[in-house]
Amino acid sequence: MNILTFWDYAFVISMAIVWFILLYHIFLTFFGYRYFLETQKFEITSEELSEYPKITVLIPAHNEEKVIGNTVDAIMRSIYPKDKLEVIVINDSSTDRTGEILRERAKKYKNLMILEIQPPLGAKGKANALNQGLKLASGDYIVVYDADNTPERRAILNLVRFIINNPNLGAVVGKFRTRNRDRSILTRFINIETLSFQWLVQAARNYLWGLATIPGTNFIIRKELLNKIGGWKTKSLTEDTELTIRIYQSGYRILWIPYAVTWEQEPEKLKVWFKQRTRWARGNLAVIFTYLKNFFSLRDKKIMFDILYFAYIYLLAFSGIVVSDVIFILGLLRIIKLNIGGPLFLIWFLAYALYITETFISLSFERGEGNLENLLLICLMYFTYCQLWLIVVIRAIYFSIREKITGKALRWYKTERSVS
Repeated sequence: MNILTFWDYAFVISMAIVWFILLYHIFLTFFGYRYFLETQKFEITSEELSEYPKITVLIPAHNEEKVIGNTVDAIMRSIYPKDKLEVIVINDSSTDRTGEILRERAKKYKNLMILEIQPPLGAKGKANALNQGLKLASGDYIVVYDADNTPERRAILNLVRFIINNPNLGAVVGKFRTRNRDRSILTRFINIETLSFQWLVQAARNYLWGLATIPGTNFIIRKELLNKIGGWKTKSLTEDTELTIRIYQSGYRILWIPYAVTWEQEPEKLKVWFKQRTRWARGNLAVIFTYLKNFFSLRDKKIMFDILYFAYIYLLAFSGIVVSDVIFILGLLRIIKLNIGGPLFLIWFLAYALYITETFISLSFERGEGNLENLLLICLMYFTYCQLWLIVVIRAIYFSIREKITGKALRWYKTERSVS
């Protein structure tokens, strides 16, 4: 009889952790499919609304000369009455041609306002820029787009359509697509990741519990609510996730819809991707620890599921994957040998197959994406792109600890753009 070692127990526990999240995602995939079927039945037959409320579009911009012109042009092409559409671009301490490009656009578009902010008021991050723009907003609703977004013509109209018809909605979130999907294998991976996330996590949680997460762009929120909860938190690295929780805490819901589509530019270089995802991970970790402290005092109990989900992903699942990877590598190098019986390779292979299945099914909800090329990319993602996430979390933990020790001030974290 073989005596079980530390590594045997570690393997069993890590596999249980990984399998739990995989099975939960299969559960979400099923209800994401239910939501997909529901959206297929719903057809927006008319572009006309019974009323067109005044809305303000806020676009924070810091050194965005490569993309800001196309973004403004796309928003101005929106199917929405121009006298009801106010666009404010917050040019936050840019040192490139962003301001010059915006001034050229302002001559063309009468409903475009440029807010120039410099230190000490500016250069404090996206949340601060949005708060400065909010002070000037005259619309009853606020729509936010990142500076690299080119929304489709009906995107804003459909965001408005849903929020004005449901007083329980504090915000409505649209769908985002990858504009530079075919630029590199990295952007292809990101395209798969973002679409599967939206149909698997956003759609399923919306269908089951009325939960959705604001992604930071392509969403509308009631200005009255935004002012009531104090706008965006300037010290948050992921102001969108933190804002999401406060909306639910205020008694409102958030709806995710696939009818309002924007196209955004994703990182084309691994270095840029690492910086972006490390910032996201740092922000999400901060949100997790902040709200875990007040877990049982959350007003909307459904939010508990989200807090626990993110905590599981960043703490337990991260640990489980790291341990299983270490055991796998040590086993290949014949440094350790597992004594536990059973079809270990089959358990690992089934987990791999489950990941491929749930990702490909959720990706297939998007027209034209359920093809052989993407299936092969998903198979490759598990060993490459997904493993990079482990490095991202490690970097996030390291930089968070370093910032606590050094007291380094928060600065504007901006994703480097390529030519639009």
